[in-house]
Amino acid sequence: MKQNKVSKRVTATILSMSLLTVMAGAAIAPALGIIKNHFSSASEMLVQLIVSMPALFIIITNILFLQFSRRVSTRTIATTGLLLYVAAGAGCFFVDNIYILLLMRAVLGISVGLIMPLSTGLLAYYFPPEEQARLMGLSAAMNQMGGVVATLLAGILATVQWNYAFLVYLIGLIAVVMVWLWLPDAQLGASNKHGVPFHPRQLLKFHPSVTGMLLLMILFFIFPTNFAIIASKQTALSSNAITMIMVGLDVVAFFVGLAFGGLMHRFRMIIKYFAPLCFLLGYASYINGSLLMVLIGSMLVGIATGVGVPYLNTIASIKGGRDSVSTVMPLLSAALYLGQFVSPLIVMPMSKGLFGDDITGPYKVGCILSVVFLLQVWATRHFQSLPPQKD
Repeated sequence: MKQNKVSKRVTATILSMSLLTVMAGAAIAPALGIIKNHFSSASEMLVQLIVSMPALFIIITNILFLQFSRRVSTRTIATTGLLLYVAAGAGCFFVDNIYILLLMRAVLGISVGLIMPLSTGLLAYYFPPEEQARLMGLSAAMNQMGGVVATLLAGILATVQWNYAFLVYLIGLIAVVMVWLWLPDAQLGASNKHGVPFHPRQLLKFHPSVTGMLLLMILFFIFPTNFAIIASKQTALSSNAITMIMVGLDVVAFFVGLAFGGLMHRFRMIIKYFAPLCFLLGYASYINGSLLMVLIGSMLVGIATGVGVPYLNTIASIKGGRDSVSTVMPLLSAALYLGQFVSPLIVMPMSKGLFGDDITGPYKVGCILSVVFLLQVWATRHFQSLPPQKD
């Protein structure tokens, strides 16, 4: 019984970090228009960097994560990352210079780069393979719930004043307390002999999951970067209704994440195809433009995300074993945020080049990339098959 209580506390502590990671960019997105009005003399690019800056520094920190894990204990890494998260995130409340604001957002990216590998890798470190599908599903669900909570809270706080939106990062204090109380201390990374997680041998071993995560994130971010603009032109929906649909997608992904362990057990042989097929059908539904098809499309994209992220994390964590936190998880984290960063840089030129001024061009590009993702999953199916569970 005592061991069960400890395990639940450890699980809750790790999942509390999963709740925070998506908030790096998503938390401020609803307030971006208000922030733009405040910094009216700043260029559009500088304002957009407020959202995208953390992703770049998350990737850089992930590259160096193994070096941290070799020298610093788990609890120290988590505590450092979380304190930086709160200080850099909520600290923007006191800043009224956009360049200092961007510097703070870069520090926020460093903090998430420290937290992100722990939020999934520690599940592989502390729990056996037969429990990881359920736990990775819970981690993805908490990630989605963090997006919902952050989007709603930041939107409400921004109506008070632009800088109030940054106070949403104070949620990180809850995770700080949980880490201090319950996270076991461990020294990670010592058994990784390749020096960095981006060593060619590591990339070769884990390339199906890493490439899959990159494609999945490129596909997913077609939705948040285009949906509001396209839906307002396609439908008579108000901005509030569009926001609720966007939040609803995160809610769908949350419940799919909760159910992921059961889905993995029931659809063991075919679940690898769920994400690319749901993306394909979802973006094809958006092209129609009717309210019903927009709702169906949003549900399908939510399912794709809710299944795809925990599936790739589960496969990678089982293949990486207890060393996942210092080997494959930094790779997956970097791929996740790289996909977020490059999605508009890939999708918009393709849309213009292939479909001209068609407002649904990004969705059509989404269909094309979904087929690429489907082919990638099929081509690497032997690498992405879940090994038999232990009795």
